[in-house]
Amino acid sequence: MKVVIAIDSLKGSLSSLEAGAAVREGIRRADPACKVAIRPLADGGEGTVEALTLGMGGKLRELSVKGPLGESTLAVYGILPASHTAILEISQAAGITLVPKEKRNPLHTTSFGVGEMILDAVQRGCRRFIVGIGGSATNDGGIGMLQALGYEFLDASGRPLPFGAKGLRELSEIRIDKALPELRECRFRIACDVTNPLCGENGCSAVFAPQKGADPAVIPEMDRWLSRYAKLSRAFFETADPDAPGSGAAGGLGFAFLSYTNAVLESGVRIVLKETRLSDFIKDADLVITGEGRLDAQTIMGKAPIGVAAIAKEYGKPVIAFSGSVSEDAVKCNAHGIDAFFPILRRAEPLSRCMEAKTAKRNLADTAEQVFRLLNAAKQLKGH
Repeated sequence: MKVVIAIDSLKGSLSSLEAGAAVREGIRRADPACKVAIRPLADGGEGTVEALTLGMGGKLRELSVKGPLGESTLAVYGILPASHTAILEISQAAGITLVPKEKRNPLHTTSFGVGEMILDAVQRGCRRFIVGIGGSATNDGGIGMLQALGYEFLDASGRPLPFGAKGLRELSEIRIDKALPELRECRFRIACDVTNPLCGENGCSAVFAPQKGADPAVIPEMDRWLSRYAKLSRAFFETADPDAPGSGAAGGLGFAFLSYTNAVLESGVRIVLKETRLSDFIKDADLVITGEGRLDAQTIMGKAPIGVAAIAKEYGKPVIAFSGSVSEDAVKCNAHGIDAFFPILRRAEPLSRCMEAKTAKRNLADTAEQVFRLLNAAKQLKGH
């Protein structure tokens, strides 16, 4: 039997590759002759850098960049040397988890560190970029990132704008002549499942800024600042469209990428599935295994396991899913390509214990073993 495993991370417990290795361990206990291929899986959010980089034979790079409050922080991104590709998560440099709750305020948080990561990758020869854009602490329209890449955003006196959304309040002039020349050679694929525009009642200020600590009284002002920023940007870039779906992602970073770089916004799951060439492995498999931390009705809304199942069904392959836990409405997954799913919790334990990596690995391997023992028994029965 040939089995392909493409399982998303069990957040807080196991990475995608660690989860895949645990399933493989269980399979081989039951069937040592089984051929198993583990492929990385992610949805463009947390874990995408590690899953894609290590799963595709790349290397991780750590560097010091400016964090969302302007402080020094360590960020990690991936490099695939053969294809000159960099894999980034903006949350590494501008993530909301990097800001203590009492200090969260998008007036002061910057995306500058994201630009520093891109600059570092360009200097190392990367010209293709895959960027996960979720989890930001910012609402600066991406000007911090663009400042790090050489674009100039100036006030009426010709001085550079300060970091954060408050800088946009003073924006009077944009200069592009000092932008990093190599950007013209770069292509960006932005993993983005958000369709919000930059401004308006569905824009980033109104919808996302409150979650980032914004004072409700300031939100209409931030929206106006972003609108002026978009108008000034349009003088240089025809693609500067504040109404474009996804332009409001990550506090306006979506707009910055679409306007100032050669970028497209795509489903994170689709990017990962295409980059890892999962279909090449599935087409010759007998069985496909997927899963995630929690399987529920939301899984069918474009999450990674359903993406795997869709490819499997193109080739008529059966699909099994393993999950840390399942909800009652997880049965909806059966109508979307997952033929059977199995929760891996095997005994009553505190949640903290269940989420320990050692426990999760054991539970996942033990569950996979029993499922494959059943499959082996079914094959023997069929033989009779």
